Amino acid sequence: MANSLWGPLDDVQGDAGYDHHPPRMGFFTDTSVCIGCKACEVACKEWNEVPDDGYELSGMSYDNTQALGASTWRHVAFVEKPVEPKPLTTTDLGLPGMGPPGAMEGGATDGDAGVRWLMSSDVCKHCTHAACLDVCPTGSLFRTEFGTVVVQPDICNGCGYCVPACPYGVIDLRKEDGRAFKCTLCYDRLKVDESPACATACPTESIQFGELSELRERADHRLAELHERGVDVARLYGRDPEDGVGGDGAFFLLLDEPEVYGLPPDPVVTTRDLGSIWKHVGAAAATMVGVGVASFLGRRR
Repeated sequence: MANSLWGPLDDVQGDAGYDHHPPRMGFFTDTSVCIGCKACEVACKEWNEVPDDGYELSGMSYDNTQALGASTWRHVAFVEKPVEPKPLTTTDLGLPGMGPPGAMEGGATDGDAGVRWLMSSDVCKHCTHAACLDVCPTGSLFRTEFGTVVVQPDICNGCGYCVPACPYGVIDLRKEDGRAFKCTLCYDRLKVDESPACATACPTESIQFGELSELRERADHRLAELHERGVDVARLYGRDPEDGVGGDGAFFLLLDEPEVYGLPPDPVVTTRDLGSIWKHVGAAAATMVGVGVASFLGRRR
């Protein structure tokens, strides 16, 4: 198999050994129309029988799950960000917002500063170059015929190598049994030609499922539309096949810097330099052997 550890890769399924396969499938999440309803979180848990996270508020706005993990395969982030006076871009988009203290009593005007809520449903990125898959010693992680990355819990030995390998901090070990879990992009539903549960439940179509090539075109059109409307902060994240992971199978339209949403600004597949590292290790080992042989022969003389 001609596998490269990084860079553009047009056919991830072919690279994984599938001679004949369906188109690569994925998610496009348009955060500009996310209303934070958490229907995707609930649908994911119900369909995949994922344990609950508890329902107490965390102190992080209305976010009780806080981050992706072994028992949170979809995470709706509520980011409260102070904003300057007008113009308020997210208000123009119809997203929820609230003014400063006292605003509800009628003292606020359009020129007052306030808080805007940036909402986004995060998920495993199903990377083109998936480091979690590269480091798994048991084959528990595998690439499906749809181009997605799935964990087989019955094969996972709980070694945890995949956890630090993920550049997004997505995959995690479940404390109860030590095995790794993450989003499967509802692999069981894909095999019977059904959409993932989260996309089906989303009432605003913020989560869009389909062929990755079509989703990228749709995202480009949406981005251009927002820019024409003056929403200059809008940007695509994970869409570019030239980025550090070869593009994501689940990518996003954001309304601020990636760091605001808790995403790394420039993710790179953590196994990118393995080839170079092993070459240097081999060269160093060969040098040590050569020095040892030369020393031994010198002593004999």
